[in-house]
Amino acid sequence: MREHTIEAPAPTKWGEGLVAVAEGEPVVVDVRLESVHEGILASGEIDTEYTGICSRCLIDIGEGLKVEFQELFAYPGEEEADFEVQDDHVDLETLVREAVVLSLPFQPVCQPDCPGLDPVTGERLADDAGSQQSEPLDPRWAALQDFTTTNDDESPRARG
Repeated sequence: MREHTIEAPAPTKWGEGLVAVAEGEPVVVDVRLESVHEGILASGEIDTEYTGICSRCLIDIGEGLKVEFQELFAYPGEEEADFEVQDDHVDLETLVREAVVLSLPFQPVCQPDCPGLDPVTGERLADDAGSQQSEPLDPRWAALQDFTTTNDDESPRARG
């Protein structure tokens, strides 16, 4: 059994969605390699940071990412394996890249309750939290707008 801490920059951009790990971003891998009957068991944790844009309000975001992994590197043989030991070595790059890319958020947000963008003005609703939000007027409902504000005090029983 051996334990290693490896720090290396991401060789390319990892991820194609709204967020990705940028090329050159430091990636720290704490790995434990254990010899087992079928091959070498690699388990550990990956620590890096992703950047991109919020899926609701489109501002730039960046956040740390921790991913745990465990994979068996099989000895070469008759059966086909996803990962194999080659010349008594294991290549962790593909394993680390796949683990990171699969753990990136599909719809990242800058904060859990991000209200997004105003559909009329396109401004961030989080920036305008103190101002009064005017609801867009739908012409089909315009006739009812005055009805609710002027007739609330009068009930049918009070008039009769």
